[in-house]
Amino acid sequence: GKVDKQQFNARLWQDIGSNGDFIAISGHYNQNRNNFFGSLPLRIDAGRVVGSGSGNRFPTNSSERKYTINYPCDATAVTTGQVYPIPGQADSASSCGTEFDRRYNPSNTGNIRINSRFSLADNIVLTVDPSYQYVKANGGGTTSAREGTRDIDPTSGVYNATGYLGGSAYFGRDINGDGDTLDQVTVLAPSQTQTHRIGVIAGLRWDMDDHNTFRVAYTWDRARHRQTGEVGLVGYDGEPLDVFPVNDGQQTVAGATLEKRDRLSFAILHQISAEYRGEFMDNRLTLTAGIRAPFFKRNLTNYCFTSSASGFVECFGGNQTLIDQAKLLNPYSSSTNTTTGAISVSGWAIPQQRIYNYSKVLPNLGFVFDATDNVSVFGNFSQGLSVPGTDNLYNAFYFPVGTDRAKPKPETTDNFDLGMRFRSGKIQAQFSGFYNQFHNRLASAYDPEINQTVYRNLGNVKKYGIDGSIAFSPVPEFSFYVFGSVLKSEIKDNIAIGENVNGTPIYALTAGKRESGAPKYTFGVNARGTLGPIELGITAKRTGERYIYDTNEAIRTGTFIPSGALTSSGATPTTTVSSTQIYTATAAAYWLVNLDARFNLKAVGLGDKSYVQLNVYNLFDQFYVGGFGGNLNQSFSYSTTTGVGTYGSVPFVQIGAPRTVSATLVLGF
Repeated sequence: GKVDKQQFNARLWQDIGSNGDFIAISGHYNQNRNNFFGSLPLRIDAGRVVGSGSGNRFPTNSSERKYTINYPCDATAVTTGQVYPIPGQADSASSCGTEFDRRYNPSNTGNIRINSRFSLADNIVLTVDPSYQYVKANGGGTTSAREGTRDIDPTSGVYNATGYLGGSAYFGRDINGDGDTLDQVTVLAPSQTQTHRIGVIAGLRWDMDDHNTFRVAYTWDRARHRQTGEVGLVGYDGEPLDVFPVNDGQQTVAGATLEKRDRLSFAILHQISAEYRGEFMDNRLTLTAGIRAPFFKRNLTNYCFTSSASGFVECFGGNQTLIDQAKLLNPYSSSTNTTTGAISVSGWAIPQQRIYNYSKVLPNLGFVFDATDNVSVFGNFSQGLSVPGTDNLYNAFYFPVGTDRAKPKPETTDNFDLGMRFRSGKIQAQFSGFYNQFHNRLASAYDPEINQTVYRNLGNVKKYGIDGSIAFSPVPEFSFYVFGSVLKSEIKDNIAIGENVNGTPIYALTAGKRESGAPKYTFGVNARGTLGPIELGITAKRTGERYIYDTNEAIRTGTFIPSGALTSSGATPTTTVSSTQIYTATAAAYWLVNLDARFNLKAVGLGDKSYVQLNVYNLFDQFYVGGFGGNLNQSFSYSTTTGVGTYGSVPFVQIGAPRTVSATLVLGF
């Protein structure tokens, strides 16, 4: 890959008096023009070659890690987006530039931050930190657009329209210059976001005496997100003419902006918090007690129709004539099954605004007790609140206001931890256990096949485990550190993933299973030594197996009968099914060894703030499956007639980064 980067930073600092008060203003601006590191389908069945397309497979060893993409593309093509267009013929879209590896991930980001401290009295301090942030970014990606139109009349009638419909762009005009509107053309279609965010954090601290401290704080945050999906053109070589289609988005024959999403979102937070910290028993016991009350508001407007529960939309670029016609041809209606309570929706949910509010009072209690001069015991209890993401909330627009599915539930947590620390002159050690109870556990994973983030609510999930570490430093020039953790999670219930004709649910068998994406364990060692101007460190870490799906099942192809499946007559399915495993249930455990070295340049007369830094990532070039967010279950299509499911696409994951060497020269003055 390649990164073009520009970054500018500035800071002004003004001391106020001599007691530590100050005002500081910092600014940052950054431009990135980088492409993605490819994600590959996690399957190793025979007959496929390694690559990032849906028809490819994942490598099985380091020798297969390098794969070929179509770059550079055929330079004999001379027309934007299409190779050799032929007048009067329905030409196919060019594949040039469509690989995931060639997606640009451009961003322009900036912020202005003010930090300040004011002593109102000898024991009262006020801090006020306002900020402004700006983001312009997209995730790249291409699609096959159509020069023609799409019939949006679900009946036997015909009404041809232009827009981003059924997951495809329809121009209604000639794009590749061959004089017809019969062709498919490769275009750029990223999800674009422009954000303006302002906020302030203000805190007041009162030291009542040497052993008792009180804090109160207020946080305000307001972010305006303009989330669009304008279509842009690509050159004959597959390169975007502009990595930001929002700058000059393409239009349909009707003069409307052609975009795959069109939303305006305001994310607002008001939070008040307070904390007490006290020291008792000759400072051997420290107690903390806190409380915070966040008030989240999401003011969301979708200018497109929502046509499915998974959030698919139909966008007409603000063309009011087409919007009015779509309302007539695809009228929205809903009904509730009186037996099962399931909601059935037909038609398209119209463009609309919805406001969501979430709030909760969240306590926090903790203690540290010094049992001896070397041993201390600590514990903590806290509650947390996590609001559903913006995409998840927009998906809920498909359901009628007032129903449960129209308001996704927030994730709440009860968190406990208890541990012990040991400290001496040469040894420091810590051992702790934790237990987290999640309610409405929210999880998500990006699916490059549909270019969307897929959300899931796992209901009640408990996570618990142990962490431990020992640090040993026999002399100041050498230290040795050992660490490890064991993690267990358990999903309480099976998760409904569909329904039969009679409204009864079919399930993913998640009850009692581990949550996907997280390793079962990690452990490792770090050693660091200094000899004169040279400092050398090495870290080795073992990461345990990670489940691919929350069902803890292998990846398969073929057919199966889901739990709870019924035929259209209400009978148990009797169809013979057959499937083949194409990847194991877990990504294998692996070792990763990293090396770092620093040479201080004071010895060559450049001062002790100047040095050369060398970093080696994955020293032994270990092959492993990289990061992935996990998924509820493998996607599938379901026949409500036969009660049989057919396995669908597999998750896409990254290859673990190979051996990487970097060197940095730092000059300090």
